[in-house]
Amino acid sequence: MTNSTVRYETVQIDGLSVFYREAGPKGAPTLLLLHGFPSSSRMFEPLLRHLSDTYHLIAPDYPGFGHSDAPDPSKFTYTFDHIASIVNEFVTIKGISRYSLYVQDYGGPVGFRLTLAHPERIESLIIQNAVAHEDGLGPLWETRRAFWSDRVTHEAALRENFLSFEAARKRHIGSDPDTSRYDPDLWSDEYSFLSRDGQSQIQSDLFYDYRTNVASYPLWQAWLREHQPRLLVLWGKYDSSFQVAEASAYHRDVQDAQVYILDAGHFALDTEADFIAAKIRGFVSAS
Repeated sequence: MTNSTVRYETVQIDGLSVFYREAGPKGAPTLLLLHGFPSSSRMFEPLLRHLSDTYHLIAPDYPGFGHSDAPDPSKFTYTFDHIASIVNEFVTIKGISRYSLYVQDYGGPVGFRLTLAHPERIESLIIQNAVAHEDGLGPLWETRRAFWSDRVTHEAALRENFLSFEAARKRHIGSDPDTSRYDPDLWSDEYSFLSRDGQSQIQSDLFYDYRTNVASYPLWQAWLREHQPRLLVLWGKYDSSFQVAEASAYHRDVQDAQVYILDAGHFALDTEADFIAAKIRGFVSAS
């Protein structure tokens, strides 16, 4: 593991303070790291420490997450299109013209929007428990689809399912039989962020917009089939949010995709950071 310094900084974008973590030499190949729900750029700390001897790594917090500003939903529209536009502006401000993209969970829909808007920037894709096919959405998603169909009736149940302490814990450990591998600070810290004023509305609004991601799956799949990008898929098989069948679905679209099923949960870096870092070293060109 490298001892390279991680820098913790902010930039101003459309009047918002956007927090990010950055490590490694800026002239090296760049990894843009996009986090999931309800995490933040903190989830990438293991990669920042492992890979910054060779790569330039940068990981922003979305508005409403982590240490970025969380404006009131009456003043900021929490949609994936809007989040992606902020991240796109972030990339522009940071002067990043080419990068390999690592996406997890919500990072998937944000990242696919960036990819389709600027395919010339993409050197390779690394997908870790992020969905672009219906294969990944199992029975758990029936109640979530009900929320999309009738928000008023199902919002209270959705918030309990999504924002409770037990839900935060379950997202990490999933169905892993060895829960001793997981640091409880992971979900305790996430729950503290979810408990802040305004978070219930912010996260409900954004998840209501998740239906636009499902509607976009055919478009994302078509892009994968047409462009055949260099693709590395890393899938934690104990994920309670997304089905493991999703990993194979990517192989249908990208013939030469490298796919690995890990003894890990939804946040595979919790327990498999060494393995993931090693696979990235073998996948992302260091030249």
